[in-house]
Amino acid sequence: MVLLFWLMMLYTSFGLLAPRNATVITVMLVGALALASAIFLILEMNRPMAGFMKVSSGSMRKALEHLGR
Repeated sequence: MVLLFWLMMLYTSFGLLAPRNATVITVMLVGALALASAIFLILEMNRPMAGFMKVSSGSMRKALEHLGR
């Protein structure tokens, strides 16, 4: 929550102080998209077996089969 608040304040201050032109708006949008993607990936890696991107458990089961022999 602290990180999100800090990022929100940072982008708000940049948005208020920067001149309004196409370059600034494009950079702000690309930066916001990059931050949102990074936060999404961090939250997705918290639960690797569920969610939007899943890790297959097949290789782990195969390794456990070989260890059980």
